[in-house]
Amino acid sequence: MFVTRLISGIVLVAVALLTICSGGWILYGTLTIVSLIGMFELYRAVKVQKQGENLLAVVGYLGVISHYILLSLGYSEYTMMNLIIVLIAMMFVYVFSYPKYHAEQVMAAFFGVVYVGVMLSYIYQTRMIRDGAFLVWLIFLCSWGCDTCAYCVGMLIGKHKMSPVLSPKKSVEGAVGGVVGAALLGAIYAAVVGSHLEAENPVITYAIICAVGALISMVGDLAASAIKRNHNIKDYGTLIPGHGGIMDRFDSVIFTAPVIYYLSMFMMR
Repeated sequence: MFVTRLISGIVLVAVALLTICSGGWILYGTLTIVSLIGMFELYRAVKVQKQGENLLAVVGYLGVISHYILLSLGYSEYTMMNLIIVLIAMMFVYVFSYPKYHAEQVMAAFFGVVYVGVMLSYIYQTRMIRDGAFLVWLIFLCSWGCDTCAYCVGMLIGKHKMSPVLSPKKSVEGAVGGVVGAALLGAIYAAVVGSHLEAENPVITYAIICAVGALISMVGDLAASAIKRNHNIKDYGTLIPGHGGIMDRFDSVIFTAPVIYYLSMFMMR
């Protein structure tokens, strides 16, 4: 299992490297596909996506596709309008198909659009801002770096359970180690690429961004665990050997992406 997980992790990093470095339509297309797969996994888990025809799910998928199209064409100011249209369309399906769908399904379907599609799109939006080619990597340093550091520190000195019900193996010591480790990774990364950055004191700036992002990434991880426990599933899918589904691997990235984007916009002015 460890070897399989390691190989899958290397492949994921390689794909991320290629798509993020390429940017543009390659990154746009990859994120759109990842978002749609993640939404399918979530919809299946929360009982929105069932066997047979499901107009709610179709509206959700189309909503995410239109969201990415607006971003790629430079019409980000219309993304809120797009969400409103998606919600109205879902309510239209709910009302005129009544009682085929339950209100909980409608809320879960719209939640999936925002939680997966919109949140992950901030990877693309971060890539498009000033220094975005470098800043976008902080999303993954925060998420996956924090997860790795927290695991190692927790295994070594972890004693106090952070969330014994949702994730019994996570410890307070591991969480602290994850945040500190992510901050160090951010500082090291800024020191390596600093000559290409326009920001003043990039080492300190990147360390702070990574520390805050790592803290939020743990909330994303626990939130995904809570959803899985509520619906009695171990993993969202089996697409990534040794890791589970897209949602199992990107659960923390979903939360980190918008945080890094807005922190970068605020701190890099």
